[in-house]
Amino acid sequence: MKKILKTIAFGLVALMMVMGIAQPALASRSYYTNSSHKQVHVPVYRTRAPAGSSAECRDGSYSYSQHRQGTCSRHGGVATWL
Repeated sequence: MKKILKTIAFGLVALMMVMGIAQPALASRSYYTNSSHKQVHVPVYRTRAPAGSSAECRDGSYSYSQHRQGTCSRHGGVATWL
């Protein structure tokens, strides 16, 4: 069931991009500065956990967060810590 939901979420994001509702992250916005002043990759949608990801968010994205506080905060919270 989890894989089905993840696939549906990925498909919806792709559809939203095609329709112009959602935009893919631009190169300049692919990273953010965390509370330790380090550059961290923004969450991404993948069918499997990408190398270096720290958590799977409830919306099906994967986070590279280096701190637990705030991880997946804009993605429904943490579903699973990796």
